[in-house]
Amino acid sequence: MILQQTSPFLEKIEPQFGSSFTYHKFEEAAIKTAPAWHFHPELEIVYIAEGSGKRHIGNHISYFKRGTLVMLGPNLPHFGFIDRMTNSASEVVVQMKADFLGEQFLKLPETKHIASLFERSKNGLSFHGNIKKKIGERLIDMNYMTPIEKMLSFIKVLDKLAQTEEYKVLNAETVPLIVTSQDGDRINIIYNYVRENFREEIPLVDIARVAAMTVPSFCRYFKKHTLKTFTQFVNEFRIVHACKLISEEYISIADVCFECGFNNFSHFNRQFRKVTGLSPSEYKKELKANYLS
Repeated sequence: MILQQTSPFLEKIEPQFGSSFTYHKFEEAAIKTAPAWHFHPELEIVYIAEGSGKRHIGNHISYFKRGTLVMLGPNLPHFGFIDRMTNSASEVVVQMKADFLGEQFLKLPETKHIASLFERSKNGLSFHGNIKKKIGERLIDMNYMTPIEKMLSFIKVLDKLAQTEEYKVLNAETVPLIVTSQDGDRINIIYNYVRENFREEIPLVDIARVAAMTVPSFCRYFKKHTLKTFTQFVNEFRIVHACKLISEEYISIADVCFECGFNNFSHFNRQFRKVTGLSPSEYKKELKANYLS
């Protein structure tokens, strides 16, 4: 496979007629398109009910279980959620410009906390606990509202998200945005190649050939556009898949290790702790405790 083009492409977003922001509620059957590495100047809130999948936002890769509520700042590159909606009935996506209610809106005394929320979202935010459930329900209900009701409800969503402490910053640093016809598709094809081959060793010479580059050029290029080495990226991808297997499959941790492309159990344990902060067995116990709580 030869690449023609590794930066995210610019997605053009147009608000629906009669609205200052875009709102989409998708059903599972309607979301089968392949993920693409993209960005847009609009902020984005994504709510997935009960599903599981992989998140790749900026230079952050992680696995989510039992749904997710995330907020992405403007121009923060991301893939569509991979393997999402495994057991989910719906996904809601809301996108808006920071000034969607006028340039002075965020300068009002009553909205300074929302301006702070927008600033924090530049590194990606993931919400959990009660706020995830409450906001998720409100986002779904917006599908049945009139335009003015929808706008007022969305302002309340932003207000609640701005005030909650039930969130974590993903620290998804913005990768360089160089969007040209030559570069447009490369990261997509590299990512898809890793997705299809991560269970096997991926020598640098092979991925460089896929990218139609020399090995040194590819290493410099990949580090510049993802802020990490190719080896780091592959290891993180494997660990995220390991989290998925531990969460969803009834197989041993040793089997998870080899299923994810690691040939050394000690190396797998080190990489797992490096990415998640826990050993595989600790991660499994924490999942079990969460389910029982």
